[in-house]
Amino acid sequence: MNAPKVVVADDQTLVRSGFAMILDADGMDVVAEAANGVEAVEAVRRTQPDIVLMDIRMPELDGLEALRRIMAGSANPPQVIMLTTFDLDQYVYAALTAGASGFLLKDVTPEQLVAAVRLVRAGDALLAPTITRRLVERFAKPEPDAAVPPRDLAALTPRELEVLRSLATGRSNAELAALFQLSEATVKTHVARILGKLHLRDRAQAVVLAYETGLVSPRER
Repeated sequence: MNAPKVVVADDQTLVRSGFAMILDADGMDVVAEAANGVEAVEAVRRTQPDIVLMDIRMPELDGLEALRRIMAGSANPPQVIMLTTFDLDQYVYAALTAGASGFLLKDVTPEQLVAAVRLVRAGDALLAPTITRRLVERFAKPEPDAAVPPRDLAALTPRELEVLRSLATGRSNAELAALFQLSEATVKTHVARILGKLHLRDRAQAVVLAYETGLVSPRER
C-alpha cells in the first residue's frame, strides 16, 4: 500500500506542525495543513487525501461542520480522524455519526498517532474499548423498540451478528480473531460483509449502529 496522503487541520500551530512532522518522519505524505474548518474543506477538495486529522473545535467553521461538508462533497471521501482535548467531548459522538472513522486525544504520543493513522487506513479499530463504552453510554440514544434488532440486521448471519456485537466493544481484528478462534483474514471478510450488508463506510459507523439499535448495551463487557 502506498504511503497515505494526509491533511492535518488544527488552529493551534504547534499541534498542527508537530503532527505533520511526526507523520512526515514516518514516511506519510502530509499534502496540506489547515488552520480552520474552511481551509480544511478546501484542502481536502484540492488534494484528495486518504486521511484527515481534524480538530473538532476550530474557528470560522468547526470540525464537525467541516466533516459534514467533506463527507457530502465527495463520492469517495477520505477517512477522518477527529482530534479533541477531552475524551468525552460532546461533539465526538456527533462526529462519529456524521462519518468520522474515530477520534484521538491531542496528547497522544508520536507512536500512538502513527499507529492510529495506519489502523484507520487499514480499516481496523481505532476506538479503545473503555472509551467506546463511556462515549456511547453518555451520548447514544437507542431507538424506542431497540430490544428487537431492526430489519436491517436481519441480513446478517448469526456469526456476523456475533462479530458485530464484539466489534462494537472496540476490539481489533486480532482480538476478534482470538475470541472466535478464526484467522485475521476471515475476520476481515466478516467485517467487510457486515459493512456491505448494512451500507456502512467503516467500523466506527458499525459501532454507532450496534449501540443505537440496542444490539449492544453500554453495560456489556
